[in-house]
Amino acid sequence: MNKAELVNEVHKLLGDGTSRAAAERACDTVLQAIRRGLKRDAEVHLVGFGTFSVAQRTARKGFNPHTRQPMKIPAMKLVRFKAGSSLRGLR
Repeated sequence: MNKAELVNEVHKLLGDGTSRAAAERACDTVLQAIRRGLKRDAEVHLVGFGTFSVAQRTARKGFNPHTRQPMKIPAMKLVRFKAGSSLRGLR
């Protein structure tokens, strides 16, 4: 599912009383709130859904797959997600 499909699904769930633009604003607002929470607290817990957290990846050595030349991959922060209880049984 991409963002447009997510917006359409939210629009369907909200019903005929809301516009597609309102559904898009709602999705954007939730994503922005998660982003802000990760920047501020480094974790966002959504009970039953899951937990978003910020992890630090250390610098490491790698290679360019095209030239096979060794290179240094810098340290970086990345977002991790651990599924909550309501998502674990999905298949």
